[in-house]
Amino acid sequence: MADPRALPPDARASTVVGDGETERKYNSSDAGTRNEVARSPPDEAVSDKDREFYEKYGTYDRYEITEEDCYDELGFCFPSWKKWTILSIVFTVQVSMNFNTSLYSNAVPGISEEFGVSAQAGRLGAAIFLITYAFGCELWAPWSEELGRWPILQLSLFFVNIWQIPVAIAPNFGTILAFRALGGLSTAGGSVTLGMVADMWESDNQQYAVAFIVFSSVGGSILGPVVGGFVEQFLAWRWNIWIQLIFGVATQVAHFFFVPETRTTIMMDRIAKKRRKESEKNGKPLNLWGPNELTPFKERFSFREILITWIRPFRMFLTEPIVLVLSLLSGFSDALIFMFIQSFALVYAQWDFATFSVGLAFVSIGVGYLLAWLSFIPAIKRNEKERKNKPEDERAQYESRLWWLLFTAPCLPIGLIGFAWTSTGPPLPWIASMIFAAIVGIANYAIYMATIDYMICAYGPYSASATGGNGWARDFLAGILTLPATPFFQNIPSSSNPNHLAYASTILFCISFVLVLAVYVIYWKGPVLRKRSPFAQQLAGAREQTGGRRVSAVPGLYGSRHNSIVGGSPAPGSRRGSVVRGASYASQSRVNSRPSY
Repeated sequence: MADPRALPPDARASTVVGDGETERKYNSSDAGTRNEVARSPPDEAVSDKDREFYEKYGTYDRYEITEEDCYDELGFCFPSWKKWTILSIVFTVQVSMNFNTSLYSNAVPGISEEFGVSAQAGRLGAAIFLITYAFGCELWAPWSEELGRWPILQLSLFFVNIWQIPVAIAPNFGTILAFRALGGLSTAGGSVTLGMVADMWESDNQQYAVAFIVFSSVGGSILGPVVGGFVEQFLAWRWNIWIQLIFGVATQVAHFFFVPETRTTIMMDRIAKKRRKESEKNGKPLNLWGPNELTPFKERFSFREILITWIRPFRMFLTEPIVLVLSLLSGFSDALIFMFIQSFALVYAQWDFATFSVGLAFVSIGVGYLLAWLSFIPAIKRNEKERKNKPEDERAQYESRLWWLLFTAPCLPIGLIGFAWTSTGPPLPWIASMIFAAIVGIANYAIYMATIDYMICAYGPYSASATGGNGWARDFLAGILTLPATPFFQNIPSSSNPNHLAYASTILFCISFVLVLAVYVIYWKGPVLRKRSPFAQQLAGAREQTGGRRVSAVPGLYGSRHNSIVGGSPAPGSRRGSVVRGASYASQSRVNSRPSY
């Protein structure tokens, strides 16, 4: 028999009835379907509250809450001030993570001197952090989709901060390498922070938020050299590490107190628990459960499920053409730019720049990032208008997000060739090379922004895993090129050639042409890439069923069976309601064009 606590008050107050009578009163119509609606007793007048009770909970099955049941309580409906407060702190988190990758470089001279290793060996600490950071992004990202963003970011920040201490007090160079590797592996990276954008903004209005977080990511990378230049000139090398720790702890504390959970499935679990508790106080307990409550912990986190979750980002990177192509474009672009900025110390030494002045030269790239960010504001407005006016046009919904990149991507070769031949030293003014460095910064921001925006739109709830591939490509390639970067500028064609720095940058200019051509190919062949990306197609189908809004998860392919909801069959002994929500630009016209019956 059904638990009497799950019955409405009038039913509990009546005389005890037999199983047959109970079954008659609480039998649900079409029990085999997902969108069941239980019938209320035909001969009794019921209040609106009791009617809702019968409709949803008049069954022995557990009812699984849906996004529609609680949409107003999810991150999508946070007030704007709350969203941007959360995002501002996440901005700081992202800056902190990228700050850690770049500040170490200013410690290399001190490390080389204290431990008797070459400068080239000292750079291994930067390379190993970037390479393990690449894998850290991939390993942390899917768990933020299963366990929530908040605990994953807290764990990541905690471990990163802990591993800073052994580096700061390292008695030998081996200790530095070991704990720098652990620090990189512990860094969740932009994959999780960008996933939070998908938690709070629908694809139609996510672009301003994406642009903001992308600025924090690229901005953190150049903040390190700016601060590091002063530290290297005026403090001991270990202060480079202590400053990372101080910044990291302050960031973690701010995140702990001011950032709530935003992951939809985790919030749905909490909402279901809250409603059950409140209903018990009102004397009408609800048989309502969150998506993760319906599967036993052992099943959700069996060895098989853990393995499926961990390999999800890698599988998406290798089998989803959208993820693979856009990640390689972004990764090679970032690697080129990373090699380019390694030349700064050599270039500005020709003008007798002090150490801290070389660090300040990186401000020019920051200016480029800022200009690119601001330039995207009118581009986003244009894109929103186009998507709204062409709801049936898939190119308008997806590829139009790459439109501004068609004009900004050429800044990469223009900036590189201009920098190459203005970096030959006096009598040319040093400001000329910085102007071209800013132009390179515009291209770097634009490529990262456009590719990330496209992937978040395509992969929604799994954007952390998708953008993890982008982060992996950027950090892994940058890490691999850390060691050969300085010798590349010193020895091509030879250090005795007065224009050797210009020739090296010219080689980068030639490679950048291929990347720019790839941008146009991706723009025109985007629909083909999407059709060959099975998971992106599955998510697009799920959005179509929900009126164009993001679902919290989908089963199959790259989602594990237990750590997924929506689509497929509900958990045994449970059922789900329908999800009918407001439409996006892409679905509004479809909804309006359907005949009513």
